[in-house]
Amino acid sequence: LSSSPLRDGTFHPIRSFSLIKRAMYSIVGVTTAAMLATSVSAFTVPSRSTARKAATFLRRNSSIRMSTEYDYDLLVIGGGSGGVRASRISAGHGAKVALLEGQLKHGAPNYSAIGGTCVNVGCVPKKLMVFAGRYPSEISEAAGYGWKGATAGTFDWKTFMEAKNTEITRLNNIYDGMLGNAGVDVIEGFGKFLGKNEVEVALSNGETKVLTAKNILVGVGGWPFKPDIPGIEHTITSNEIFYLEEQPKKIVIVGGGFIALEFAAIMDGLGSDVSVVYRGDLFLRGFDLDMREHLKEEMLANSKIDLQFNTDLTEIVKKDDGSFTVKTTDGKTIECDAVMYATGRNAKTDKLGLESAGVKTVKGGFIPVDDYSKSNVDNIYAVGDVTGRIALTPVALMEGHRLADTLFGGMDRKVDHEFVASTVFTTPEIGTVGYTEEEAAEKFKDITVYKSRFRAMKHSFPKSETYSLFKIIVDSKTDKVVGVHVATDGAGEMVQGVGIAVKMGATKAQFDDTIGIHPTSAEELVTMRSPSYHYKDGVKVE
Repeated sequence: LSSSPLRDGTFHPIRSFSLIKRAMYSIVGVTTAAMLATSVSAFTVPSRSTARKAATFLRRNSSIRMSTEYDYDLLVIGGGSGGVRASRISAGHGAKVALLEGQLKHGAPNYSAIGGTCVNVGCVPKKLMVFAGRYPSEISEAAGYGWKGATAGTFDWKTFMEAKNTEITRLNNIYDGMLGNAGVDVIEGFGKFLGKNEVEVALSNGETKVLTAKNILVGVGGWPFKPDIPGIEHTITSNEIFYLEEQPKKIVIVGGGFIALEFAAIMDGLGSDVSVVYRGDLFLRGFDLDMREHLKEEMLANSKIDLQFNTDLTEIVKKDDGSFTVKTTDGKTIECDAVMYATGRNAKTDKLGLESAGVKTVKGGFIPVDDYSKSNVDNIYAVGDVTGRIALTPVALMEGHRLADTLFGGMDRKVDHEFVASTVFTTPEIGTVGYTEEEAAEKFKDITVYKSRFRAMKHSFPKSETYSLFKIIVDSKTDKVVGVHVATDGAGEMVQGVGIAVKMGATKAQFDDTIGIHPTSAEELVTMRSPSYHYKDGVKVE
């Protein structure tokens, strides 16, 4: 019993009803199922109530024994990617499910609404801003291709934000409808544990109610962390930047993670003056060192971003005209219109009352879980960013889906966090899957590294000094490719496909046997024949 969203995320009611009918036929046979379907023909759209009735029928006739002692078989706190997926799949298995979400529409004060951080103040609106920010650099190369007089024009912040808000509202509605059509009770309110099976819900209308559930899933995600320094109240985060009424002419971004770097590239592309302040030697800690250094070189050569390393903010002073003076640990000052902090995220668990249920947390409020996403309390689970594992939307989807299959689908599905592909949407993009060179040398000891740095045809023809870097890491003992790292245009699209091969255990010989697509940058992945260097017993050998 699935809502059966299409590839673009929209709900297909006819296909959904077809699934409902197939589920009923498979459980009770033709006659009974036909009787249940008489109120809706195969050519009409099933209502939410019809979907709920079908879900109830499935629960009563499912081979998985559901609870009658509690209000719900599964109560999900948090309507992000993991929570939504777990809810929908669990309901499809016949479970009675409710999902709590603080607000169903995006925007202040909670920013993240149904759909989670990704849909509301994360991946989706950020990627839209990435697209917008890249147009000027595209147009700057037009003259090299014979287009005379091409200019980027003027970016209208308000026009973009209005269109962005319309798109996010559309997605909010899709998520709400998708859950309803799957038979999930969506409740707008905040949950707080009273015990391991009891949750008090503060409803959006001001009322409260208590719900009970046999199993409870926490999927509340994270919240930006900001340090306690003078003037910190004047700063924004990756929440508020999507709702600024005006584009900052000058912005200081504090942090060295992918969020900080992505927004630095975005705002630079949109025409703002950008300063990145990072307390470390080099940003993107945890990524492959060659990729980090390459990105730094490209940012210095092809952007106007001011990179300041080994320094931090000590104070933010607001001036009478609304602008700011930022003071740093090395005695410098920076004048700006906005200060954005991207210095990590903590789990949003401080108001959940986890202690009432005996759920343990660690630094940052994260909930430790096992391979089945179970906390230290047998019936309480957690998925997504709140667990402090891998803070990526597709990972949360995987965790939520596997939990639902395990609890209600009669399957045994542990989570799998090895060879998770990801992308940093900077300019250039960094696409990565598998182990970094440093990690691979430590784990496999004997590795072979292949590297290629070049100007892609698109940039070499107009004589732009923009370079790509490709890197393959191979376990020398097995010849398996254990890491692929790419810094180039469209790296995310490229590495998604490569990730399948790496996950399947492809060898370097199999990469070499693959015929390249010419002319593309991606063919470099199957044409690198000569090793750049090796590691023996974890030690680099040139």
